[in-house]
Amino acid sequence: MTCSATVIIPAAGFGTRMKLDYPKQFHHLGDAPLLIHTVKAFLQNCHINHIVVVVSSDRIEQAREILTRYTGQHDEITLVPGGKRRQDSVQEGLKVIGPETDIVLVHDGARPFVSQATINRCYEAAISDGAAIAAIPVKDTLKKGNSISAVIATIERKDLWLAQTPQAARRELLVKAFVELGEKDVTDESSLLELAGIPVTLVAGSETNLKVTRREDLHLAELIMQNRAKWIPRIGHGFDAHRLVENRKLVLGGVTIPHSLGLAGHSDADVLTHALCDAILGALGEGDIGHHFPDSDDLYSNIYSITLLERVLALAASHSYSLANCDITIVCQKPRLAPFLGKMKNTLAKTCGVDTGDINIKATTTEKMGFTGREEGISCHAVVLLQPSSLKVSI
Repeated sequence: MTCSATVIIPAAGFGTRMKLDYPKQFHHLGDAPLLIHTVKAFLQNCHINHIVVVVSSDRIEQAREILTRYTGQHDEITLVPGGKRRQDSVQEGLKVIGPETDIVLVHDGARPFVSQATINRCYEAAISDGAAIAAIPVKDTLKKGNSISAVIATIERKDLWLAQTPQAARRELLVKAFVELGEKDVTDESSLLELAGIPVTLVAGSETNLKVTRREDLHLAELIMQNRAKWIPRIGHGFDAHRLVENRKLVLGGVTIPHSLGLAGHSDADVLTHALCDAILGALGEGDIGHHFPDSDDLYSNIYSITLLERVLALAASHSYSLANCDITIVCQKPRLAPFLGKMKNTLAKTCGVDTGDINIKATTTEKMGFTGREEGISCHAVVLLQPSSLKVSI
């Protein structure tokens, strides 16, 4: 089941515990402000259609400038002025989300290392259960102290979890909780949902899903960034070919192209998307598309190949990799593909969570030589570069 999802990123606080003279979310971490690393994690996710960034009203222009500089122009990013409390900021974000959104995730602006796997788990649990929160089990012994820092009790840690974000819910459930209880002071959306009697599912977070709160957290965040910088990008090549036949649609790069013939295959036979999938799988060392989506399985009969690409990208995310860029060559005598290349780029860029400039598609002929030249079929080559998206973490 595919549902439209929006993430609200509250980043309107000042972060006084950091002892900076500016909000911590604008502090540079590695090559970009902390907030940018957080936003990019959701730009890369195939489930997220809309990102709402909530900042204080006096930081709107600063936020717009850094978002444009570091991520480019993205129609799916909306900037909203925040409120006094975190929950007020989230509520302001909710106001710009329309009914076309099924799932709303909320993620701290100061958690820059959220993995794609964690985002996906929250999204999927919200679909199946209604609401979910990323969390990790408490490992250390818990002590309760009094006003003079003396231990007065040891707390049983069994069944205790440390809350993280994202926290996700069906839009109507989160709106209902805010309408009924939005005036109550709560520390997170999960608390509000609980008070409204809405069950919340715990899903596995990550030890590296760090919230930068104190100055010492910055040092740890910088170490994580340095570790990520040491990772080696991975390159993959993919090739696919399909026969042209009658009574089939011609689908390339997720776009249906008017033509008298279409491509034969178990799925929609989108030779371009298949080559891209194979290139990504090759870069991961994960075999090929036939291994993951065999033509002997009726589940994939006539399936839209962009759906297969989403699953391949999710596999890459589970390895903590995302697409950096790709170069694709379609070999086709007819029809003329140039008018459709822009739409193909837009479709693939949105699916892969990258800018259109990171997707290059070329169409060429073989001057009527070979099976493509004789218009018996279409073939495609794809080369990809994968980049680390987060640390590999065992959960």
